[in-house]
Amino acid sequence: MGLYLDFDFLNVDHENLELKQGRILISEPLLSDTYFKRSVVLITEYSDKGAVGFVLNKTINMPLAEMLSGFPNFKATIGIGGPVEKDTIHFLHSLGEIVPNSVHVIDDIYWGGDFETLKELISTGIVNSSQVRFFLGYSGWSPNQLEHEIKENAWLVTQVESSKIMSSDRDFWKKTLDKLGEKYKVWSNIPENPGMN
Repeated sequence: MGLYLDFDFLNVDHENLELKQGRILISEPLLSDTYFKRSVVLITEYSDKGAVGFVLNKTINMPLAEMLSGFPNFKATIGIGGPVEKDTIHFLHSLGEIVPNSVHVIDDIYWGGDFETLKELISTGIVNSSQVRFFLGYSGWSPNQLEHEIKENAWLVTQVESSKIMSSDRDFWKKTLDKLGEKYKVWSNIPENPGMN
């Protein structure tokens, strides 16, 4: 006969977790979706029409110049932004309004803007690789879909420093959880395939 715990360690604490632009979503440890398994997503747009975001910790090792003809040789981080429109390129940057038509997300993080201007800034060496990140595709939710997933404990909503957004790597899921206290350290230590142990 088993003993019952006083808490459910997969249950998310939902106090003070306002969902809005600039927030981070951290997937629960047993989420098996191909794109969102152990992912960290930055929400770049949130309204009653739904939400848009980019997975920050699923990177690929391929030069952007191989994907976009005429693009300058530039060592930038390229991520799999999500399952929607995987044949499109998107970018986050910390260049502010120097890139026209950018959308301010949070702090010094901006989304998109005039791509030709960005290309020119890269070509002339004004922009370095720590100031811009590229993504193939994006993550999108229809109205109330993300709220429902959060109620189902698929996501933890939190925030991180903007510098971490621009420098996040494959270990970002674990690193972020480890900073959120003991309960979420348990999450970060759950094996990817518990049945294999």
